[in-house]
Formats: sequence, structure tokens, C-alpha cells
Amino acid sequence: MLRSVEAALSGVERWLLPPACLLCQSPIGAREDDALVCQLCRSRWRRVPHPLCDRCGQPAFGDLECRICAAWPPGLDRVRSAVWLTGGAHAAVHHLKYEGWWRVADAMAGAMLQLEPLTGQVSLIPVPLGARRLRARGYNQSERLAKALAARTGLRIRTDLLTRARETRTQTTLTPDARHANVAGAFLAHRASGLGAVLVDDVFTTGATLAAAAAALVASGAKRVEAVTFGRAVEPVG
Repeated sequence: MLRSVEAALSGVERWLLPPACLLCQSPIGAREDDALVCQLCRSRWRRVPHPLCDRCGQPAFGDLECRICAAWPPGLDRVRSAVWLTGGAHAAVHHLKYEGWWRVADAMAGAMLQLEPLTGQVSLIPVPLGARRLRARGYNQSERLAKALAARTGLRIRTDLLTRARETRTQTTLTPDARHANVAGAFLAHRASGLGAVLVDDVFTTGATLAAAAAALVASGAKRVEAVTFGRAVEPVG
């Protein structure tokens, strides 16, 4: 009875307040009224094309050595990203990360479902924020994304295995080498022995943060560490 009443009230609400896309504010059609980002906006997210570097997931060009992951330390086995960080995808990340629109994480997770690391007996591990940044923001955007992925895939999410060992500077304005130095030793892992782990983050730029987090998990005994991100900021030129 209660569910019937709730369904009826929900229908009245949709009639009085038709749902609108979180990104473009256009009305969402009846066939997708449970979506938060409209089909048109999602269709404009540009997928990262194959073939890819086996390790970092950057589009590969023949036998040329990948410039993204050539200098990575061991530990991070594979990274895959869903879309390029342009246009509406960039807006989605910005809204999730800085404006408190955490519900957009569900649409972002939907774009990530076909990424190869999200298979098998693996645990999802969101990249943790430092305590200062977490207090300022009120939530961890990577954890919101991991929870949305867990709800869609049935994979287990673990937030108890990986922590920040120290605060770090924002990576936004740093060079690739400075990014790696900034996060080296920044993570501490616990009880990861034998674990198959998939790190979850919103954006891949140089992989420095993911590589540092993976190193901590491997040091704690993880048998394999991969990663998935919604966006990829490093787009080839030419």
C-alpha cells in the first residue's frame, strides 16, 4: 500500500515538476525520466577510442612508446577511461567535484560500465581525499562515483583499505614530474593481501595519483591493481 502511494506521489511530482537534465536543463523525456543527464548530453560525451596503450589506456599509435606511462613505477597494471574531458563531460565533472551535484555521478557511472577492469572478482576502491579537502567539500567525489558503479555492477566497494598519509598540493597547475613528486608516498593501505583492486577516480591526467595509490596497495599485499576514471584529460595532438 505504502509503495503504491509513493509511486502515485512520484507520478504527480513528475507531472507538476517535469524532470530536467542536470547539464542543459532541457526537459527529460518520459522514456528516460529516471535519468539525471539527458540522452543528448550523454551522446555528446566523446568516447576514448581504441586501440589503447595496454597499461595506461591512452590511444596508441603503432609501435611508438607511450609517453604517458613509460616512467610510471610498478604497481598500477591497467587504467581505462570512458570519455574525453571536454564539453559536457567536463561540466559533469565540475558539477560533481565543486558544486555538490553528486547525483550526476550515476550518469557518469553509466558511461563507465563497459570499461575492462570492471569484471571479475574485484573490489572498487575510491581514491581518498585528504582530511582538509574532505572537510571543505563535504564529500569525496570519487567515492560518490564508486558507489554509483557498485550499485550498477554489484561489485563490492571498500573505503577502509586506502587512506591519505599526508596532505598534498592541488595537482591542477603542476607539471607531470611535479605531479608524481607531489603524491609520492601520499597514500597508506591496510589489509590488502591477495586483493584484486580497481581504483576509482573522476579524471585521469598523468596517472600520478593513481600510480601512488596503487603503490601503497601493492606494498600492502594487493595482487593486482587497476583503475577506472570517467574522464581523460590528456588528448593526443594531431
